[in-house]
Amino acid sequence: MLVAMMQPWFIGAKLGIFIHWGIYSVKGVVESWPFFNDEMTWDAYMAQLGGFTAKRYDPGAWAKLFQDCGARYAVLTTKHHDGVALWDTELSDLNVVERTPAGRDLVGPFCAALRKRGMKVGLYFSHLDWSHPDYATIFNEPFPEEPWRSKKWAYPQPPKGAEPERWEAFLRFHRGQLKELCTRYHPDLLWFDGDWDRTDAAWRMAELREQLHRWAPGVILNSRMKGHGDYETPEQGQPMTAPAGATFEYCVTLNDSWGWRPSDTNYKPIDRLIRLFVETVSMGGNLLLGIGPKPDGTFSAQQTRYLKALGAWNRRHGEAVFGTVAGLPHGHHYGPSTLSADRKTLYLFLFDPPRHGVVLKGLRTKVRRASLVGARGKLRFTQGKPAVHGVPSPVWIGVPTRGLDKHCAVVKLELDGPLVLYSGEGSIITSN
Repeated sequence: MLVAMMQPWFIGAKLGIFIHWGIYSVKGVVESWPFFNDEMTWDAYMAQLGGFTAKRYDPGAWAKLFQDCGARYAVLTTKHHDGVALWDTELSDLNVVERTPAGRDLVGPFCAALRKRGMKVGLYFSHLDWSHPDYATIFNEPFPEEPWRSKKWAYPQPPKGAEPERWEAFLRFHRGQLKELCTRYHPDLLWFDGDWDRTDAAWRMAELREQLHRWAPGVILNSRMKGHGDYETPEQGQPMTAPAGATFEYCVTLNDSWGWRPSDTNYKPIDRLIRLFVETVSMGGNLLLGIGPKPDGTFSAQQTRYLKALGAWNRRHGEAVFGTVAGLPHGHHYGPSTLSADRKTLYLFLFDPPRHGVVLKGLRTKVRRASLVGARGKLRFTQGKPAVHGVPSPVWIGVPTRGLDKHCAVVKLELDGPLVLYSGEGSIITSN
């Protein structure tokens, strides 16, 4: 169960960019998991430290690209499960300042660049740390799946038993790094991951929540806090119904990978990307779109091209997306929809040219005007009188089959008052 403390900016943001950047980009491998899954040794994985240069890292260019895309916030992986920090932490030398050619803090400039453009700052942090010597020192109760029992990175191995005093040392390290991030960079959002290895009691998440709000007042916490976060984060698999809460965040990658993997060329077509975005927003959620920079700090031409294409669509149709709330329940309109915050403007999204116009059912509120977002002129529509026993007649909207946006057109309906819907079972005529 979530402990909601939601800031209004997050509910209206709708689009964020999720940046997985770390030493795993050097060889283009999956972030952190190769040594955990015995696909490569820890030493071979950490040898990537020597190739992480960040020599072309331009956080100002990042921020401009994200803002041009339409994003209102961005989240950077400050430390993944491998334990490599992107800032000059005082609690470990396993950081890019001391151990890589980058040789500098990469988090601070990211935060400053976003704020210069009025964007909100999100920082990703993995609770677990498979490289820390005090991490694999207690067991989870009950154990997770059988294959995990033998993972030396997560649990103490025989003949060692549990060492709770070393776990306490790890928690001091864990809290210490989080305090550094909060007090140095003042994040608007903390995006956690890696809570699965331990129980709520072991992590002491309720205590951590209180600490985080002391260090960064008003910070939003995602769901990966053993029930002590503020909102849900479905990942890759698209939700069919909106998770409980004021909003949620659907996390999905531009291709199939979170970090930079040149071998992964399975990029989503822009039509599909816009559809995922629209369908998420129509359910009242935010889309957190994952991309991965190269080890030098640049994005590929293909990644940039896709973000710019999404931005072009957003510039034309942004009023139907940003600052809106969830739209109509299923059955009233055969497609996604959103509603203005005052509930007086309804937006209907069309992925395909309508063959016989667009129909809207169950609308009690009178329609004043119909138009296409981003286009001039009005659309013709008919809204008959209520049928028997006050059941609303359908609204029929004439939409041209040509000249529509090639990705997704949006019909705008301006209403006489706040939206009122009928969702009943119809009526029986007893006299006529």
